[in-house]
Amino acid sequence: MASTSSSDRKGPRPAHDTHGVDPLRPADHFDSPEPKAPAPGDRGDGIAQPKLGFVGWLRFGWRQLTSMRTAILLLLLLAIAAVPGSLVPQRSSDPNGVTQYFTDNPDLAPVLDRFQMFDVYTSAWFSAVYLLLFVSLIGCIIPRTKHHFEALRARPPRTPARLNRLAGYTERALPDGVDAETAVAEASKLLKQQGYRVEPYELRGDPSVSAERGYLRETGNLVFHTAMLGVLVAVGVGGGFGFAGQRVVVEGQSFVNTLAAFDSFNPGRFFSDAELDPYKLSLGELDAVYETENQDALGQPVDFTAHVTVTDRDGTLEEGAVKVNDPLRTHGTDVYLLGNGYAPHVVVRDPSGEVVFDDAVPFLPQDANLFSIGVIKVTDGLDEQLGMIGLFYPTQETMDNGASASTYPDLVYPVLSLTVYEGDLGIDAGKPTSVYTLDPSDMTQLNGRNTDVASIELMPGQVTELPGGRGTVEFVDDSTDAAPAVEVAADRADAAPTDDRSFDQSVKRFASFDIHHDPTQGWVLVFAILILGGLLLSLFVPRRRMWVKVATRRDGTRVLEFAGLARGEDPNLEQAVAAFADRLAGPVPEAADDAAPVPAAAAESPDDTAKPTT
Repeated sequence: MASTSSSDRKGPRPAHDTHGVDPLRPADHFDSPEPKAPAPGDRGDGIAQPKLGFVGWLRFGWRQLTSMRTAILLLLLLAIAAVPGSLVPQRSSDPNGVTQYFTDNPDLAPVLDRFQMFDVYTSAWFSAVYLLLFVSLIGCIIPRTKHHFEALRARPPRTPARLNRLAGYTERALPDGVDAETAVAEASKLLKQQGYRVEPYELRGDPSVSAERGYLRETGNLVFHTAMLGVLVAVGVGGGFGFAGQRVVVEGQSFVNTLAAFDSFNPGRFFSDAELDPYKLSLGELDAVYETENQDALGQPVDFTAHVTVTDRDGTLEEGAVKVNDPLRTHGTDVYLLGNGYAPHVVVRDPSGEVVFDDAVPFLPQDANLFSIGVIKVTDGLDEQLGMIGLFYPTQETMDNGASASTYPDLVYPVLSLTVYEGDLGIDAGKPTSVYTLDPSDMTQLNGRNTDVASIELMPGQVTELPGGRGTVEFVDDSTDAAPAVEVAADRADAAPTDDRSFDQSVKRFASFDIHHDPTQGWVLVFAILILGGLLLSLFVPRRRMWVKVATRRDGTRVLEFAGLARGEDPNLEQAVAAFADRLAGPVPEAADDAAPVPAAAAESPDDTAKPTT
């Protein structure tokens, strides 16, 4: 009886049917059952999708969150989220700038504040990205670290049967007088010297050695990501236990590192003011250097240096300097120079000549030429409180439209213009007011625009009467060789000084300091160095495997075969394999003619990537 093939039978062969086995199929092969007809509403493709369920969706979400792709995306998102912090002033570092922003943009500022744009780095949305990146990095690092440790303990893989399919394949004849075992042992020794982990194997009776190195690349990768996680932790801890405070100090004045002495203070969530070290910081002199030779950049700042003296609680003095981007490190704090300007020294006397106000008042710069605006408040000593809005011009020049402007930031022709108001300053009611602003809505204007009395204009060393015989006001010359005060007529017939002298240092300067304390600053530096080191390792350490095998040809001759394999791009792999082969067995002898025979192993290989003997 003729046998019937499975293709002649109709329908699948039953699973229990062991008769009539198809010789082209394995003995344990079973045909799949006929697919069922699709149910109504199904897509008709016969594929049944499993339902994940709640736990499955959680597992899926966790895997997506902890993937390296998500971590990179969150890192990019964190960088983008930090951009608004450099576009608008932040309450933590520039509270006066925030106040000024609200004044300049009364409609836009409340909208930005609703989205926490003035507190970017402590906002809910920035913290959410920060925490997600934190969790994602942890989820990436832990499994990869475990896998890396397992790979470090594992033996190098077995030697492949056909090395001629790998990169850098080459052959060498066994050195004279050296047997196969000795050659492989010498190869193992040389590979160990080059930093490889080696493992001997025997393939069909021929010895071989398998070697690998470059796990330091993955170690560097893990160090990079772990250090990045460390930076996130350090920044978070430092923000919680540190503080940042700002203080304006005029030349010749001091500041004590106590809570009440700060103009603004932003402590961390876990910081206590009892931890402040009460040292005293005195500003001796602020040196400013401006460009004077390049006419295209005339007046541009070149350098600012604040010469300070630090006194600790024991009375020990320490001199130092604070420059832009070069803070002073003292008593666990970093003192940064944020800004500077002029602080005209004004003295106000009552009609009897008694001093009722005597102080150097910081004026806030408004442009690059340090045209500045300031407020002087005389609260006591006169019949009524006085408020003065001052305009200071380091180098005054009258424009074509009659308005004044400063044309150079240094003291060439300094002029102080004062508009005087009389009335309630709002201080006695207990309402908090800024020392840099004056609300004249409930006060009477005594001179200036919209009145019959001109504004007061003074140069250093001049004194004039206040409107209505309310006393006098003097613009003090603070230079060491200051001339006596010059009387100025009330009608300002001649406001120029009577002596021809330099105004250098005639007006005091102020420096705006940022005192910053971060207990984890050193750790951030350590992690940053680890990030750089790990990145360099992961970029420049190649991951390689190399094999040396003794192969027996059909004619009984034995040769050494060399090959390598790289994980990722490694343009030097073939050169490294050839150099190792030359070191172990000597260079390839020059061919007698160009028609060199193809090795038997390569001739037998059906793979198109088989390479001839080098």
